[in-house]
Amino acid sequence: MSPHLPNDQAVTQLWVYLQASSLWWLMATLLAYAIGVALHAAARKNPLVNPVGIAATLIVCLLLLTDTSYERYFSGAQFVHFLLGPATVALAIPLYHNRERVRQALIPMTVALLVGSLTGAVSVVAIAAALGASRETLLSLASKSVTSPIAMAITEQIGGIPSLTAAMVILTGVIGAMIASPLLTALRLKDPLAGGVAVGVAAHGIGTARAFQISPLMGTFAGIAMGLNGLLTAILVPLLFSITQK
Repeated sequence: MSPHLPNDQAVTQLWVYLQASSLWWLMATLLAYAIGVALHAAARKNPLVNPVGIAATLIVCLLLLTDTSYERYFSGAQFVHFLLGPATVALAIPLYHNRERVRQALIPMTVALLVGSLTGAVSVVAIAAALGASRETLLSLASKSVTSPIAMAITEQIGGIPSLTAAMVILTGVIGAMIASPLLTALRLKDPLAGGVAVGVAAHGIGTARAFQISPLMGTFAGIAMGLNGLLTAILVPLLFSITQK
């Protein structure tokens, strides 16, 4: 870059260079999350001040201000998305340590998972349909309670809009993480099994992270519920939509 360029032109060229670099969007994502974590700590870890929600808001504002498409952003920040896979697999560690408790609660967990998976998919589709949403939108909303890699794959398979699904998954997880602790307290629900399964089914990975902050055992059951809910939803959602087409 020439030192003789006017300041505004120099800044423009620098931005064009950064925007074209895949590292820029990765760095922006990490910086946004770091700001979220700092604000969460400053608020004494109030669940309503959610780091993921803050980071997502900051990134959305940045994309709008710079007129950057989601596809361009994702091409740079996809490494974070890739890490969701190993992070999900890592949940097997607390599962192994609590395998006896899981075995004892297998039947109630199975029933809760079936009911939760069906309720999560059917309720959002029914509400959106009543409000006049298009079929493509309905297809995109059905898997909003599943962790994003699975949810986006399901949506792509049934003909929805993966980017819309990704946004709804994040929104669902953030809201779930924010209200999980106050809601469980209001319901006087102290059993880590029941609370963990509820949070994991309703709010996937973001909710599971919050469950681990409340209790390691609750986080374990939330992780199990999140994984199994992803499996059930991947089976149930395509099946339900294929039936409605007939």
